[in-house]
Amino acid sequence: MKKPDQSAIVDYLKKLQLKIISSFESIEPKEKFIFKSWPYNKGDGGGKMAHLRGSHFEKAAVNFSAVAGPGLPFNESSGSFFATGVSLITHMMNPHAPTVHMNVRYIETEDKFWFGGGYDLTPMGPYYEEDKKLFHNVSKTVLNAFDTNLYPLFSKNAQEYFFIPHRKKERGVGGIFFDHYNSGNLELDLELWKAIGSSFTDAIMPIYDRRINTPYTEEEKEQQNQLRAHYVEFNLLYDRGTKFGFQSNGNPEAILSSMPPIAKW
Repeated sequence: MKKPDQSAIVDYLKKLQLKIISSFESIEPKEKFIFKSWPYNKGDGGGKMAHLRGSHFEKAAVNFSAVAGPGLPFNESSGSFFATGVSLITHMMNPHAPTVHMNVRYIETEDKFWFGGGYDLTPMGPYYEEDKKLFHNVSKTVLNAFDTNLYPLFSKNAQEYFFIPHRKKERGVGGIFFDHYNSGNLELDLELWKAIGSSFTDAIMPIYDRRINTPYTEEEKEQQNQLRAHYVEFNLLYDRGTKFGFQSNGNPEAILSSMPPIAKW
């Protein structure tokens, strides 16, 4: 079975991390991301966290990891595994600017491999239909270039995955989500996966450009902090990435970087 070149995938992900960081820093007037490396204590590899606290990004994290070990959590497959990806979260100072999450990952075992990831938008204050449309249209355009059946499928996946059962609502306004993706065409799957990762900044930066300087009230900030609590609940109770990180003995600081700096119940 032909598998992707691990070194080429890692190289792409490291460049993607830096590209996104550069985009975020372009709207942050004074602060820069702070990098911190960590070793994987149950095998080989590790990761590099990049965190930012600024005047527009109340908290942002853009993290890279590449780890290998003797066994994959959840009994996905027997034998050794390799997992790598970039994962990010933003929690904005301005309630008019939505939280955004993105992840692209590649996982390989001795007998199979697959791609996964996506990005989704979570308004934490006033809702703007035009922001939702822009965000979805970028991913739809990217996916339609490969197969017009993919956007409806991946969008539905996001609606179902980012659902908070005890709140009986979606976490945000959706996006795209896919996992265990392997169509049998390695070259095409790899290009699709890269296109999704590379399109992320096109989906979010225009939204931030038009929202980060919008005047807001104390009441809107209070609403933001209460909606952040719902985000915390989903990530700690239901998110598979959080569970995978802990069960594979990942770095707790990196795993919990998705938590907002302030949330209220």
